Amino acid sequence: MPDTIDRLFVWIRSRPFLLRFTWFTRILLAAGFIPTGMVKLLGHRFTTITADSPIGAFFEAMYQTGLYWQFLGFSQVLAGVLLLIPRTAHLGALLFLPIVTNIFIVTVSLGFRGTPVVTGLMLLAVVYLNAWDYHRVRGIVTERPLNREVPRLQLDLGEKIGFALFATSLLAVFLTTRSLVSTAWVPAFLVLGLGAGVWTLVRFFWVGRRRLPQDFGRRLK
Repeated sequence: MPDTIDRLFVWIRSRPFLLRFTWFTRILLAAGFIPTGMVKLLGHRFTTITADSPIGAFFEAMYQTGLYWQFLGFSQVLAGVLLLIPRTAHLGALLFLPIVTNIFIVTVSLGFRGTPVVTGLMLLAVVYLNAWDYHRVRGIVTERPLNREVPRLQLDLGEKIGFALFATSLLAVFLTTRSLVSTAWVPAFLVLGLGAGVWTLVRFFWVGRRRLPQDFGRRLK
């Protein structure tokens, strides 16, 4: 079983498309959680739902805890920032695992209409990100060494710039939804994000697409 998992992991890490998909997923999660985390960290209410409903009562009780509410916000902001830094992205994914699992269970327990679907997809995304860095936590599963070279695909400079601009614009748009950035900048951020996304796709499919070394396939056997 561990050998099968190792083969699957190496195959996933060798796919150029999945490298881009991984970064896209990291950016979406970070952009979704950093603004909402900042709201909590600054000591503001997360929702306008009144305490008359179970959902509103739950969030109001959490808000009234004060320091714990801010701690939740700090955890979300920290996980989002770590996820956007290449050297610490795996730590961000690990930190997000209990955070998103808890959110998913809460939405299911309180009967959020439609929301469990969204939080369920978020949980799948976090599980995928942790699977992407499986080799970093593999020692928890087995003591047997990984007798395969972990592929180290890289984005080229143009793609890195494109992803950075896309992340910046998407994060800014989400910040406007929490009244942390002026909505007057939304059109500019949308244009920047769309342009960065198109640029990155073109760069990947026509210019920056990388091929594995010819002997890589032999090393997997």
